[in-house]
Formats: sequence, C-alpha cells, structure tokens
Amino acid sequence: MPADRLHLVRHGEVHNPRRVLYGRLPGFGLSTDGRGMARQAAEYIQALDRPVTALVCSPLQRTQESAEPFTELFGLEPRIDERVIEPTNVFEGRRMAQALINPWNWRHLRKPALPSWGEPYADVVGRMNKAMTEAWDAAESGDVVIVSHQLPIWITHLAVAAQPLRHDPRARRCALSSVTSFEMQDGTWAEVAYAEPASLSGSVDVGAV
Repeated sequence: MPADRLHLVRHGEVHNPRRVLYGRLPGFGLSTDGRGMARQAAEYIQALDRPVTALVCSPLQRTQESAEPFTELFGLEPRIDERVIEPTNVFEGRRMAQALINPWNWRHLRKPALPSWGEPYADVVGRMNKAMTEAWDAAESGDVVIVSHQLPIWITHLAVAAQPLRHDPRARRCALSSVTSFEMQDGTWAEVAYAEPASLSGSVDVGAV
C-alpha cells in the first residue's frame, strides 16, 4: 500500500539580516524564531494523530534544520532529495528592490510566464511531482512529510489546481512553516488541506525565490 497523505512543509524564518534573495546560497540557516516555527509545524502534524512514516527534505541548510523537529517527534531521519530544492534565480544574493532599479537587469524579466529570471515553472512542477510520487509509492502506509521551499510548494499547488503557473510572488499562499497537504486520488494529486500552525507575529519573510 502507498502512503495515506503527503504534507509539503515550508521551512521556518531564515536569518537574513541583509534581506537578500538567498536562493541556493550556502550559509542561510534558520533564525531563533525560525526554529520555533519549524517546531510548531512538526507539532501540528503530530496533533493530527496520523502516523508519519517518511521524512524528506531539500539539501539546503534551512530545510534540513526545519526537518529536525520531525526527527525528534517521529524518530525519522530525513532523506535528502535534490528535486525539492529551491529553484535557480539570476538575482540570487541581491536585494530585489535594488536589482530592479538597474536597467541592465530588466532583460531577465522579458518572459515572466516562463520565468526568464530562473528555472522554468514547468521544470519545477515536473521534479516536484516525481519526488512526491516516488515518496508516496515508497511508503508502505502512513503520511509522508517533505520539507521544501515556498516556490516549489506554491507552484505545485497551482499545478494540482489546474491554474496558470504564472503568478505574482507577493500573492503566494505559502507562509513560513505552513503545511500544504495532498492525497493521491485515482492516480492524480488532490490538495486536501492548508494550515499555518506557526506564530508569524514579527517574522521577516524575505529572500524566497
């Protein structure tokens, strides 16, 4: 039997005092508050009283640190999967407001539906779907937790809902340490729940691709 439910969990708040777009850059771990958020996400899933049998996370520091409370509460070691990583982005390491002032950078905005500034949305959907399906099929039963990033989770939501992949990043419904849950129904993913269990008061959510 495959899994019963799959939860895409976003990482917690990142220590990012310069407020740059951190992307795949090393050295961007969770803030103190971010660790608390990750704990709240894990406790939320624990409170669902559903067995969690598999834990997957991206190779980046912030997702591995966000997976630690799940290891503590469920006794699972995370499996690293490159396919659930943050997308590439040409503005990585920069402050977006400053980067967009420079006309030289406007060429990267010529095809927002692709998008032209980073990994194509369709490619993100493809790799996320493969990672989710493989984790689903590999589980004998119970729930699967995948700790990932805002864009991969949101673009998966759009694809599952059959909505256009082009979107305004400011309008994403994917808060820090949020939980977006799916089930496989007749061979097709269906979104069944969304929750924001973490306290976001005073949090800083900048730097996501």
